[in-house]
Amino acid sequence: MLQRYFRPTWLVKSIYHIKPKDLHRLGIEGIVTDLDNTLLPWHTLDATPELLAWVKTLNEGGIKVMILSNNHTERVQRVADQMNVPFHASALKPLRRGLRSLLKETNLNLDQVVLVGDQLLTDILSANRMGIKSILVQPVTNTDNIFSKVNRCIERRLIKRFQKSDEEWEWKQRIE
Repeated sequence: MLQRYFRPTWLVKSIYHIKPKDLHRLGIEGIVTDLDNTLLPWHTLDATPELLAWVKTLNEGGIKVMILSNNHTERVQRVADQMNVPFHASALKPLRRGLRSLLKETNLNLDQVVLVGDQLLTDILSANRMGIKSILVQPVTNTDNIFSKVNRCIERRLIKRFQKSDEEWEWKQRIE
């Protein structure tokens, strides 16, 4: 039962290991990504040159990029505008409403989209509840806001359980 809700499709060390050619090979044409500790540290206000280059590579490779975040509109919009991508803030993940709203803006089917995030209890659960593929990435920083700290305690237990029961549970350099 836990696997059904909290198991990501793929484990990838960083967003920077996600390449357009690998996504296309799997039929994926769009990425819905979390913001805080997935793209940027939760306390960083601006997109980095490396992040902007990654988004440009995805866009040039025909991959649509969108941000889905539980953070407030001002924070998410600031980064989304710098990346020139659509977004949905205050998404209340793992509820599906924000993800549904964001996906309505695209012409993509659910099987053409992957959700990328750093948390099992919000990002991966959202993807699994919606029936889309997911990529769990390692957080970009070891610090969290107070809400995420609680989630991380629960996630550590889930990850230990998955590692015990699944030999395939290991961080990869690319989507396979």
